[in-house]
Amino acid sequence: MIAQGAHASLNAFMNALHGHQHDLARNWHENMATKICVGVPSEQELLAVYQRAKDANIPCSIITDAGKTEFNGVPTKTAVAIGPFRADEIDKITGTLTLL
Repeated sequence: MIAQGAHASLNAFMNALHGHQHDLARNWHENMATKICVGVPSEQELLAVYQRAKDANIPCSIITDAGKTEFNGVPTKTAVAIGPFRADEIDKITGTLTLL
C-alpha cells in the first residue's frame, strides 16, 4: 500500500512540476509538502475519485500495478494521488473518505 501510494504521489508531483502547475508544485515541495492518505472501498470508487480530480483540473495520477508480485498476474489499479493543489479544492473530492 505504501509503495503504491509513493508511486502515485511522485508521479502526480512530477506531472505538476513539469506541467501548468509548476509554481504550485515548487511551493508545495519547498514549504510543507503535506500528504494525507485516505482509503476507498473499491476500485470503482478509486476510479471515481481520480475522475473527479481530473474533471476539476487538479494534478493527479493513477497507478496500475502490473501484477508481477501481487494480484495473481492481473494488472490492478491500486492508488491515486491528487495534488499538489489547494487543500480546499482537494477536500471537495476526498474530504468524506476515511483516513488510513
